[in-house]
Amino acid sequence: MDTFSQGEVRFRPGPVHECVTQGGFCILDEINMARNEAMAVLHSLLDHRRMLDVPGYERISVHPAARFIATMNYGYAGTRELNEALLSRFVVLQLPELSEEHLLKLLSYEFPAMKDGAASMFAGLFRDLQQKCEHREISGKAVDLRGLLDALRLIQLGLAVRPAIAMGISNKCQDGEERAMVEDAVDLRIPKDMDATQVFAE
Repeated sequence: MDTFSQGEVRFRPGPVHECVTQGGFCILDEINMARNEAMAVLHSLLDHRRMLDVPGYERISVHPAARFIATMNYGYAGTRELNEALLSRFVVLQLPELSEEHLLKLLSYEFPAMKDGAASMFAGLFRDLQQKCEHREISGKAVDLRGLLDALRLIQLGLAVRPAIAMGISNKCQDGEERAMVEDAVDLRIPKDMDATQVFAE
């Protein structure tokens, strides 16, 4: 982009320019939230031309070691479909939903002090919510892995189990009926009197 420096307009290189000139990996995170004018520059980078055209400044050949990786989630608010011209310039990896087995591994990695029984309970709760979402009983708001991990961090810091789950998961549902369904799923998996000593080893 352009910036004003030392009394004149100058070009300020960004991460795409750096990757093009130096090589390496450029991660375009949540690409389907970017503005069209920001993505238009990728067309000549990712086709047979392998060029970065900086209007009014220079045209640069892409470094042979440069790689562009884009990530995106489908269906989130504020996102949109990529146009066909840009999508055709990528090879696409579809990542599967997180299985209960892999979630247990993640919980073990993130929380080494977590007890096995508690880890199974929370992994089971997350899977129950995934299934409810798949059957369109609830929206995807409660199927929130970050929310689950945040709830566990709050429990580790001393917050009671059920309020932590409410803050991390069920309170994200704005609709009262949906929130009640999520709370019912929590009731089936997590005892109401469960405390942090049952979740984490001392």
